[in-house]
Amino acid sequence: MTFTRHLKSRLPSAVRSLILQKKPNIRNMFSMARGLQPASVVVLPRSLAPAFEKFCQVNSGPLPLLGQSEPGKWTLPALDAVPGTRTGCPQFWKYEFGTCTGSLTSLNESSEQLKDMVAFLLGSSFSLEGAWEKGGLPRRDSAGHGHMGAYKTEVPCTTIAGFCCPLVVTMRPVPKDKLERLVQTCYSLGSEHGQPVHIDDPEPLSIKDLSKPDFGEPVVCQPGHVPVWPSQLTSLEAVSACKMPLAFTSAPGCTVMTDLKGTTAPARCPTPEGMPEVHHISQDPLHCNMASASVAQKIREQEMIIAIDPGSRGIGHLLRPGELLRASLSLSHARSMLLTTGFPTPLNHEPPEETDGPPGAVALAAFLQALKKRVSMAVDQRALNLHKNLVDEAVQVDGSTLCLYFQGVLKRQIPILTYQGRLAEAAQAFLCRDGNPKSPRFDHLVAIERAGGAADGNYYNTRKRNIKHVVDPIDDLFLAVQKIPGISSPGVGDRGNELGIGKVKEAVKRHIRNGDIIACDVETDFAVIAGVSNWGGYALACVLYILNSCEVHRRYLRKAVGPFRAPGEQNWTQALPSITKEEKMLGILVQHGVRSGVSGTLGMEGGLPFHGTHAQMSQKLVDITMAQGQRLNMIGHKVAGEIGHEVAGEIGHEVAGEIGHEVAEALSPAFQDRTRDGAAQLAADDPHAPSGLIPTLNKQPRRTRQPQRVPWSQRGCAAAQTQGPMAQVHRPLQQPEAPALAKWAAAIEQAQAWLRPARG
Repeated sequence: MTFTRHLKSRLPSAVRSLILQKKPNIRNMFSMARGLQPASVVVLPRSLAPAFEKFCQVNSGPLPLLGQSEPGKWTLPALDAVPGTRTGCPQFWKYEFGTCTGSLTSLNESSEQLKDMVAFLLGSSFSLEGAWEKGGLPRRDSAGHGHMGAYKTEVPCTTIAGFCCPLVVTMRPVPKDKLERLVQTCYSLGSEHGQPVHIDDPEPLSIKDLSKPDFGEPVVCQPGHVPVWPSQLTSLEAVSACKMPLAFTSAPGCTVMTDLKGTTAPARCPTPEGMPEVHHISQDPLHCNMASASVAQKIREQEMIIAIDPGSRGIGHLLRPGELLRASLSLSHARSMLLTTGFPTPLNHEPPEETDGPPGAVALAAFLQALKKRVSMAVDQRALNLHKNLVDEAVQVDGSTLCLYFQGVLKRQIPILTYQGRLAEAAQAFLCRDGNPKSPRFDHLVAIERAGGAADGNYYNTRKRNIKHVVDPIDDLFLAVQKIPGISSPGVGDRGNELGIGKVKEAVKRHIRNGDIIACDVETDFAVIAGVSNWGGYALACVLYILNSCEVHRRYLRKAVGPFRAPGEQNWTQALPSITKEEKMLGILVQHGVRSGVSGTLGMEGGLPFHGTHAQMSQKLVDITMAQGQRLNMIGHKVAGEIGHEVAGEIGHEVAGEIGHEVAEALSPAFQDRTRDGAAQLAADDPHAPSGLIPTLNKQPRRTRQPQRVPWSQRGCAAAQTQGPMAQVHRPLQQPEAPALAKWAAAIEQAQAWLRPARG
């Protein structure tokens, strides 16, 4: 009987004994040693053990901690009450002050030094072989008998004390048609190690040459296979960077077999909430992304909602299911984006801009800012000053006590750029530093309701009128990026003559009125179709929130290093679109003479009623976004009633509701995770709540309604400086009630300060 067959017939404890006896061929034996898994060993001074343990916990993807010994003891306790594993291993590396000074076949010769040291067992990426076999996939080994190549990246692990190092990865080629099956099998095993941290081109990891690994031997990725990058050997870099006087680690490719199961999670039953899906985003360069099945489904729902056709124009024929999901997965990885909007339609008016486009672009920009991404905007030269004014006013925040209501639509300024070049060289010079395609300024170009060139080189509105004389050739930038690797381009449109909708131009020609003439000829990587283009911008902002609230996606985005941060800690909720923000943006556009592209009137885009159509769409998108355990209106319904209708009282139901909604929207991220019973109950339960908060919430000033409408400024409130649809209310504030209103405003400010630690 061969040694392999002999191992398979033995119990785990007997297999462990054979390993300690250093029998041959004990490397990479996950499939042979049933009940055991490979692990690597790190031994370091007792004084550094707490910091290293925390370092592993924070970076659990590359450093899955299975167990640790007591100082000076060789036995590692099993976390599941199975007898422990002694650290017999064929080879170790010895480190002195961060430098590898030699290799050892055993640690017995260093027993005296080990008395004041702690041994850690970490999960090894060799366990991926078990996931392959569990999923019915063939195991792949590197050429020859050496260790499979591993590479240092420029992805930093989260630093704890003196432990700071980059992520180390190894490449495992996987057949493309079996990739998702492998990922889901790894997920079902419960542990993080072995799950991929990167599935595409190595350039984002700053790996320049696959033929030159930092450890082991290179692996060639055959055609039809995609590189999967499980984390590996990061512990060696951590030990080296810490520069401790003495440490030992398992040498690359050398593991012990253990029955420790780790502290992460037991094997999981697949559920839509956690089951990962792999989505192919682009081919050159290869780019994939991951999200849970439930999140992907929620985004598909958003796509169908915005694709309703209020004008029965036939846009349903343009819809390509999955484009919103792929566009958002691509945007989630972005670092620097150039947005563009502007479709001059009311040509008989000045300016000839329409109200569809800018609100959607600004809403997307606001959420991208919340995600800490760089955002710029390109517009027509003739409309440069207009858009600068729009952005300035969208950023303005009233300095009064009621700033919760009068907050700006944008957090900060957006650089406004123009492009008028007509040559390919000019486009490349605009997009790339020094014109070098290997150094692009932007990694994404996004068009929302932007005029797109037709096949004859002209630009047409839906009435077949040529508007080329008022449109700059910004679509040339989108043509140029098709030849610059690493730049992606989503486009949003609602009729087929918008930039990017050239991806479905044949459907436009067949199903859209005048489509054979007006169809845009310029494609983008993703074509998002919406009944109104603004809805597409709102949807992109919402689905980015959904994605960044998804544990599967966040793990992949952060390469499994660092802690997962919940949405409430990011204050992303306040950056979402809202009815109030949309109405404020409309007010700004109307003040500058921007009109509906359909009716030519000073009003909301598309000739559709704001409160009957657009407001409902905004609210529906946000409601779906917040549906999984984070209801935006949880406090809205309660506090809007208490703060809005009681504090604002009979000032006017419209204003009361709006103020209450804005207060609820601003406070809800902190309240959501701490109570489901409303603001007053939360304050009552918290001994640290401001003493005046509960009476202020429950006993609000009452007012008598007057028929006239008077600006806030005439009622003793500095917030009245804001102009717009909500700047006037039904009656003047009576002088005796001013102190009560001021007291309420002060209580809200106090509540904000109280809640700030909960928001992170």
